[in-house]
Amino acid sequence: MSGPSDYQPTNPALKWIERRLPIFGLIHSSFVAYPTPRNLNYWWTFGAILSMMLALQILTGVILAMHYTPHADLAFKSVELIVRDVNYGWLLRNMHAAGASMFFFAVYIHMFRGLYYGSYKEPREVLWILGVIIYLLMMATGFMGYVLPWGQMSFWGATVITNLFSAIPYFGESIVTLLWGGYSVGNPTLNRFFSLHYLLPFVIAGVVVLHVWALHVAGQNNPAGVEAKTEKDTVPFTPYATIKDLFGVSCFLIFFAWFIFYMPNYLGDADNYIPANPGVTPAHIVPEWYYLPFYAILRSIPNKLAGVVAMFSAIIVLCFLPWLDSARTRSSKYRPLAKQFFWLFVVVCVLLGYLGSQPPEGIYVIAGRILTVCYFAYFLIVLPLLSRIETPRPVPNSIADDVLSKSRGKAATAASVALALVVAGGLLAGSAQSAKAAEDDTPPPQKWSFSGPFGKFDRASLQRGLKVYKEVCSACHSLNYVAFRNLADPGGPGYSTAQAAAFAADYKIKDGPNDQGEMFERPGRTADYFPPPFPNEQAAAAANGGKAPPDLSLITKARSYERGFPQFIFDFFTQYQEQGPDYVDAILQGFEDKPPAGVTVPEGTYYNKYFPGHAIKMPKPLSDGQVTFDDGSPATVAQYAHDVTTFLMWAAEPHMEARKRIGMQVFVFLIIFAFLMYFTKKRVWANAH
Repeated sequence: MSGPSDYQPTNPALKWIERRLPIFGLIHSSFVAYPTPRNLNYWWTFGAILSMMLALQILTGVILAMHYTPHADLAFKSVELIVRDVNYGWLLRNMHAAGASMFFFAVYIHMFRGLYYGSYKEPREVLWILGVIIYLLMMATGFMGYVLPWGQMSFWGATVITNLFSAIPYFGESIVTLLWGGYSVGNPTLNRFFSLHYLLPFVIAGVVVLHVWALHVAGQNNPAGVEAKTEKDTVPFTPYATIKDLFGVSCFLIFFAWFIFYMPNYLGDADNYIPANPGVTPAHIVPEWYYLPFYAILRSIPNKLAGVVAMFSAIIVLCFLPWLDSARTRSSKYRPLAKQFFWLFVVVCVLLGYLGSQPPEGIYVIAGRILTVCYFAYFLIVLPLLSRIETPRPVPNSIADDVLSKSRGKAATAASVALALVVAGGLLAGSAQSAKAAEDDTPPPQKWSFSGPFGKFDRASLQRGLKVYKEVCSACHSLNYVAFRNLADPGGPGYSTAQAAAFAADYKIKDGPNDQGEMFERPGRTADYFPPPFPNEQAAAAANGGKAPPDLSLITKARSYERGFPQFIFDFFTQYQEQGPDYVDAILQGFEDKPPAGVTVPEGTYYNKYFPGHAIKMPKPLSDGQVTFDDGSPATVAQYAHDVTTFLMWAAEPHMEARKRIGMQVFVFLIIFAFLMYFTKKRVWANAH
């Protein structure tokens, strides 16, 4: 696990430690003097990126665990209170949640790089298998972490995935009962998953140490796939690989920060901002994006047990890859047929991920079965066959010779870009029909003051929206996660502390018991939360036709609509994530007195052209002249809808302005840091070339 090291400490204290525990010499030989192939490209920086992401996930996870409450009745609320009340809790939560996606994004690139360049071949079989074990542990950890917020998708995702173990003959039901801690997903399940989610990252860290150890024993692979022969083939890990990794990490952090500060909900599901409800099943249960290819494989097979076996086999087969591909040439760079089939395999994986997000019906099921066959055929048929019939191109005699060849890398890059365009075109064609079908009922986008990287809340609109909520919406809808003191917080409606206290005093808050053991009412204080209009959910349901009106604290994040491909790609660059506000505003304005000709709605419901199914139990809540604004703004439904939606967006994202302001500062720092690392790398590597 070491390279040639001449480390000799000069400090007496370090000498004393080194004689008894040569830890500094080990670090020097492993991360300073360690010989690194000089032809490594930027795909190799993802190893350093993954190390950084693991450390970041553990650090943020430990801090979040200090505030999280693993109880079915309190978990959802505790997560919201972390975001709202803990100092920079929104930052920690965004870093951890988006960090899971970035972790998997980096590990998939890391794995595809290993597949392309043959990093699983002798003598690196153990290194590869340890990587697969890390991947399996990551999947388990990510799944358990997704359950912890205890939203609708968390709860039902846990129910669906854990139920898969019931397909195991004889022991399946017992395993499911053990996982659940009972006969359904509930509080014991949440406690089990929280404990394991906290523990497994440290297990992953331990296996990562073994992974790095195996890497140092076998040596690093390289794009040419040839072993280092002379000193000309390698450079010391520090400063050469270190500075290159720092540049790669800084670029990755810019990409990561885009999600943290500007698109925190882009990769999530709106249903997870709805508290878990065992009595209401989401229309379409979808796991996180990094599980979608395997979810598609599971659903493509009609037999439950066979589907589960296929899903796990899709990962386990990776362990046998060193023996399935017996070709002597490692790198696909010099294997024309292997290169083409590799990119076809990438396309298959991307398309499986797309199918995993679609409902299991019609053409999607047929396509899923075809692509599942293609997935396994790549490992079990294509690679073994190519190793026998393919004639590779000549491999460089040494790594130094490969460094002199520049054009090949450019050709590979061009081919990769071309293939990416083909994949994008295929996805566009596959989703055009569904996107077209969704256009008719899609709410029209609105102009919001808070959209974009510099967006801020309109203070006057927030105050008007609060008035609409108080005079109209509060009769039925609660605002459980907003306290009166929040009205005076920076980035909010702009009230002073005295004004917030006066506003709170207008409410009667039930408190107690007093010294006589009786409940009593008192004027509200700034520390109180907005009181609900009904004493409990059952009373709310009884007063509203059998269904309790939803809490509005998170309604603009708990409601959304599909944008489809390629709109969601454009959304990433334009930072468009206002589907929730657009939806709420459209619903408030979408009521019509009479349904269109040929359309009927059930008795007791009202027609709304933007509501899914068009039949909504809520009567038209707003009408012109219903609320009078002190600033003379128009007393129209359009104005009411816009203002109350703006207020509800603030209720859901009270730290939005701080998030965007800090994000801009972070971006400026990271861009400057990336430029410094790039020019430093150029200077350091000038001597190596």
